[in-house]
Amino acid sequence: MAKYLLSVHSVEGEARDPMTEEEMRQFMERVGVLEEEMKSAGAWVFGGALHGPETATVVHMSGGEALSTDGPFAESKEHLGGFYIIEADDLDAAVAWAAKTTESVGKPIEVRPFREAEA
Repeated sequence: MAKYLLSVHSVEGEARDPMTEEEMRQFMERVGVLEEEMKSAGAWVFGGALHGPETATVVHMSGGEALSTDGPFAESKEHLGGFYIIEADDLDAAVAWAAKTTESVGKPIEVRPFREAEA
């Protein structure tokens, strides 16, 4: 099976009222159901939610020295909010998982295959 990255994207400053405790509970329940379904189907490899882009540190090389700067790599309103790494038979199966994911989290999902490791 091939591995795919399902990335969850958020838009900084998107107009949205904060979730109530009940809305947060329902959200977490939906995500928990999705993750259990992925695990039961053998698709789950790994997943995680990320802190906001303001917590990012970018490391790059300059003159043979590693330098770091605070903030995200790209100045953008859109940013990666979380991700799942899954295994699926093909792109269609990965897209089906992405559809379930976007329904659960209410955010756009980007699907990207991993490159095959060269032996």
